[in-house]
Amino acid sequence: MEFVKRYYYLHYHHRMPDTYGHAKAFFDKKLSNGSLNTARALFQYTNGDHVKPQKGDLLVFDSYILNPYGHVAIVSRVTDSNIEIIQQNPGPWGKSRACIELQRNGKSWQIKNNRILGWLRK
Repeated sequence: MEFVKRYYYLHYHHRMPDTYGHAKAFFDKKLSNGSLNTARALFQYTNGDHVKPQKGDLLVFDSYILNPYGHVAIVSRVTDSNIEIIQQNPGPWGKSRACIELQRNGKSWQIKNNRILGWLRK
């Protein structure tokens, strides 16, 4: 998490009001799509809704059996068919840069990874 907090501070001069909690806690599941996440002072978008991810978005992964804390990454590139992320501590099989399929369904955009909760944006 230090990586994404530092990136947002250095790149956007953005200091998050609440820097605590596990990575999955960066995404507030109670908020509606496009709402301001006041704990992070960023707008929040749900994976599979009508907003396409953008370069610089903070991507939030939910927990799973091998990682109960979740994960965060930065979107570094976006096309109509995939996103590239940069990340720290991706796990023993992960890489610091990774591509994930992006699919458009009508007006909705879905990053094809069932652990992705959504993304935050300045």
